[in-house]
Amino acid sequence: MKKYNNTKDGVFDLRLGDSTKSFKRITEKYNMVFADPPYFLSSGGQTIQSGKIVSVNKGEWDKTNGPDFMHKFNLKWLTNVRDVMEDNGTIWISGTMHNIFNIAKLLNELEFKVLNVITWQKTNPPPNFACRSFTHSTEVIIWARKEMKVAHFYNYALMKKLNGNKQMKDVWAMPAIARWEKTNGKHPTQKPLSVLTRIILASTKPGNKILDPFTGGSTTGIAANLLGRKFTGIDSNLEFLKLSEMRAKEIETPGVKEEFLKKINGFEHKEQLTNYLNIESQLEFNNTGKLIGGTEILSEV
Repeated sequence: MKKYNNTKDGVFDLRLGDSTKSFKRITEKYNMVFADPPYFLSSGGQTIQSGKIVSVNKGEWDKTNGPDFMHKFNLKWLTNVRDVMEDNGTIWISGTMHNIFNIAKLLNELEFKVLNVITWQKTNPPPNFACRSFTHSTEVIIWARKEMKVAHFYNYALMKKLNGNKQMKDVWAMPAIARWEKTNGKHPTQKPLSVLTRIILASTKPGNKILDPFTGGSTTGIAANLLGRKFTGIDSNLEFLKLSEMRAKEIETPGVKEEFLKKINGFEHKEQLTNYLNIESQLEFNNTGKLIGGTEILSEV
């Protein structure tokens, strides 16, 4: 595994390598991991994008040689990632019916504690081309912590605030990526900033370290940097790392960060995310994420 770039204080570090190989060169410990591993969907089928019939093939990295191959692949990267997580760290894993059941089985075998199974309901899914089953409009995101008996961080107060002062449920209705998220190009399985923003706010504090072992276009890293967290992304594809670097430079352009924060979905009004980030450094939490001193300060958000 090679360093692709180096940033001051590890704010946005990229590494060229295979997450199923050794992590010996990684010395950091991470508070949160987001993983969007291959779904192994590239089987020669077709789908519809922007009104056009296109192939579902993403690349060689998304092809499988059967269930045993998938199992060994998932076991290797999950084992590597677990070794570089803080004991109170959590991991979020996105998938579909094609790979998520195998991953859930492995999480139990590796003694993670599954906390939630989030259903991301896409409000703008592509139509069903074959018309032989229901339209696929969801993805599953498993949230788990590393250790069974070590408490994890969860920003309950903020999630409740963002849901009209009601407990946030495990079904999230959010659109897929918007046009403004693709100005530097698009990764074939790119996730929207809205989803990653919610994930990061829910499970990390400012300055925490976040790892993405299949970083692709680094939506995780962009969200992390917008929210004041540190990021390391790993990918075996050099072109994806170049895309990630361009996206990171984009948010350094004067005014772009502020504009992005206003466009991210999942908030009651355009200024709410910025308002929260302005006071986040003043908040005190216990080790499980409970807000110390009451929730009155969130009334300013």
